[in-house]
Amino acid sequence: VEPSFRLPEAFRELENRFREELRKQGLKRGKVDVSMRLQSAESDVQGFEISDEMARAVNEAANHINRMLDNPAHINALDILRWPGVMSLPEKDYSAAKEAAADLFADTVAELTSVREREGERLRPLFEDRLATMGKLVAEVREKMPQLLAAQERNLKDRFEKAKVELDPERVAQEMVMLAQKSDVAEELDRLDAHISEVTDTLKNDDAIGRRLDFLMQELNREANTLSSKSIDAAVTRIAVDLKVLIEQMREQVQNLE
Repeated sequence: VEPSFRLPEAFRELENRFREELRKQGLKRGKVDVSMRLQSAESDVQGFEISDEMARAVNEAANHINRMLDNPAHINALDILRWPGVMSLPEKDYSAAKEAAADLFADTVAELTSVREREGERLRPLFEDRLATMGKLVAEVREKMPQLLAAQERNLKDRFEKAKVELDPERVAQEMVMLAQKSDVAEELDRLDAHISEVTDTLKNDDAIGRRLDFLMQELNREANTLSSKSIDAAVTRIAVDLKVLIEQMREQVQNLE
């Protein structure tokens, strides 16, 4: 977790307590902005403290200098009060306010943790639905591939025949091997299935899973992109696009998980 604090000067010492509270309540991921504004009640306003000793010293020093001048300037009470150290605000006791702030922060973090847990439970069916759909799409591509490769072989032979080229079985075999290598998506489909299973298992874990899911979304997206680039059929391209849409929908929600 990346906490950012904007606290009044008198409350800066609470930063370490706040960090410890975040750690204690299990927040491990995300950014937390903590802002506090101090406003005193009218009944809490205290009077100024005036240092009589400093005021006399300033006045005597001014009079001493005036005696040395031909045209001395008049010094009034406000001039003396403006001198550093003559007038000050009494130091306030914020100990009770600090404890109240620490308690309020702990309660707020607890509520945030509870909200995240409820959000995770709410999102679980969404993930399960998307993963089930992705599994069906991967199976659909796997089922199509033998037919697509056979169609590619027929198209290749047709091109040879139309070009009036004598068919060389060895040449045809070489061309088919090259075509199959370029179009082979078996590894991508296997990895997609593996990542889908890994996401499903991760969702069953009660520990912090956000970072793990974020990584798996990247891996799923990588395989979907490769599937799209190797596609030899409009239907497979459409499925690859559908996969990327589903992955992006999940990736956006992963950002809300711990």
